[in-house]
Amino acid sequence: MSKIAKKPVIVKEGVKVLIVNGQVNIEGPKGQLVFRIPSEVTVNLTGDKITIERKNDSDSAKALSGLTRANIANMIKGVTDGFEKKLELTGVGYRAQANGNNLTLSVGYSHPVQITADPQVTFSVEENVITVSGINKQHVGDTAAKVRSIRPPEPYKGKGIKYQNEYIRRKVGKAAKAIGAQA
Repeated sequence: MSKIAKKPVIVKEGVKVLIVNGQVNIEGPKGQLVFRIPSEVTVNLTGDKITIERKNDSDSAKALSGLTRANIANMIKGVTDGFEKKLELTGVGYRAQANGNNLTLSVGYSHPVQITADPQVTFSVEENVITVSGINKQHVGDTAAKVRSIRPPEPYKGKGIKYQNEYIRRKVGKAAKAIGAQA
C-alpha cells in the first residue's frame, strides 16, 4: 500500500461524511463536496477516521489508493478552512476589479479581460493582490492558473501576473549586455 494511503484521514468536528453507492459526500460549514470512489479502492468510515484499502495489488490500485486518500483529505480541509491562492499584478497601469466570481483585468491589452469562474470560486482584490478562494482545491488552482495565463510575468522587467511567492528569473537586457561586452 502507498505510504499516503496508510495514514487515516481524521474527520474534523462539524463535518458530516456519508459513503453511499461508491461516492463520498462531505458536508461542512463552508459547503458540500462529492467524490466518486474508484472501483479498485474501498473507503471505510469508523468513528472519526476514514481509512482507504485497495482490493488488489495492481499498480493502478496502489496509485489510486493514495490519490483517493489525498482527495478526501483535501475535501475535508476545503469544507472546513477552504483554499486560496494569491496572485500579484506587477506593471504600470495594471489593475484588477473583482465582483463575486467575476474578475476584470486591465493588463496592457487594448481591452479589459473578463474571467468568470465556477460558482464555487470567488475573487477578491486588495491593492495589486488578487485572491482566488473556494472549497475545491482543484478548482481554485485551475482558476488561479487561468488568471496567471492572461499575462504571465516576463523575464526582463518582471511585468505580468505571478503567484505571490513565485520567483521570476530575470534576464539581462540588450543594453546591459552591450556595456558588459565593451569593458
